[in-house]
Amino acid sequence: MVDDADDVRTTPHLLGRLGPGLVTGAADDDPSGIATYSQVGAQFGYALSWTMLFSFPLMAAIQAVAARIGCVTGRGIAANLRRHYPRPLLAVVVLLLAIANIFNLGADLGAMAAAVELLIGGQGLLYTVLFGIACALAEIFISYSRYARLLKWATLSLFAYVAVVLSVGVPWGEALKAIVVPQMSFDRSTMVALVAVLGTTISPYLFFWQAAQETEELRRRHVKALCLTPATAGPELARIRDDTLVGMGVSNLIALFIILATAATLHSAGVTQIDTAAQAAEALRPVAGPFAFALFAIGIIATGLLAVPVLAGSVAYAVSELFAWRTGLDRPPAEAKLFYGTIALATLAGIVVNVVGLDPIRALYWSAVLNGLLAAPVMAVTMVIAMNPRVMGRLTLPPLLIVGGWLATAVMAAASLGFLLL
Repeated sequence: MVDDADDVRTTPHLLGRLGPGLVTGAADDDPSGIATYSQVGAQFGYALSWTMLFSFPLMAAIQAVAARIGCVTGRGIAANLRRHYPRPLLAVVVLLLAIANIFNLGADLGAMAAAVELLIGGQGLLYTVLFGIACALAEIFISYSRYARLLKWATLSLFAYVAVVLSVGVPWGEALKAIVVPQMSFDRSTMVALVAVLGTTISPYLFFWQAAQETEELRRRHVKALCLTPATAGPELARIRDDTLVGMGVSNLIALFIILATAATLHSAGVTQIDTAAQAAEALRPVAGPFAFALFAIGIIATGLLAVPVLAGSVAYAVSELFAWRTGLDRPPAEAKLFYGTIALATLAGIVVNVVGLDPIRALYWSAVLNGLLAAPVMAVTMVIAMNPRVMGRLTLPPLLIVGGWLATAVMAAASLGFLLL
């Protein structure tokens, strides 16, 4: 039998090299993100389409840095922070991450329930509870190797939005010009939209998740951390590069298609205010027909099923690494009770956000605020970790990732400042 590690290192085709990066990128297009991109398309038409081209290299750079930390050290970002940096810094980061993720998770569960309600009727709160329970049970009781494959194939659901675009008739000449030739007004509404797009696209929980998934992959394939075997690091780092580029490319491409779909339909019909993903789907029905409406709604449900476990899982990794608990989706529940308990608790908290009647728009707003405040500091800490030879050994960042990572950090710092000032 061929060892999994050898198989991955020698796999010639791209699909075999995809995993944590692809899933991370796809999870970024969650129902909350769909609502943001839908609002941008409805309000501004094609004018801000260029932001997806702009954000792609920034997102790819910082996610590649996070992935390298996990693969090189064999530990997640929080675990490396705990070992090498002040504990209070990590505690603050983990607390803000957990709060932001719970609000985001709750909003996503609510959006999934609303989409089902639009499609078949029924009680939205019941659907919220059922989705939360299903996501938590799958993440806890399905083995990591099977669960990772399930998440990877679930990314195909994103292409529902490609089908939506193809069904609504986008004026491609106008759209392509908007994608490659930036149009920018410096009025308040445009700046808020720009900050929202960047904050939605580059989110702290994605850094923690991808780094943690790289450590899971090492354990699954019985491969040592690369800092212990630097001579064999080349193929593994090339896999991370390819996986991350494809994953973030898919993420930004789907976000672009959502903007194009709502620009071609809602904006053209004079609908310029969208607060939730479900509202976007409902607004499409009279404008683009039942087929586009159904595809959009199904996409919300499918992307939520992908994103909710990532949101809960990233909280569990961060909290468990903070307290040095046993972590890992590859471990049975009996061996990592506190880790899996955190997944269940985070998901339950997301359900409670809906049960207590918290306005989903307010939940999204505060999630965006916390993510915006957290993103730049976490990115800066991530860069410092990845450039530290005491942590990374001989495998510190190459010049291209140093430039790309710090540029992404600077852009997010400016976006966070803009969010606070607007």
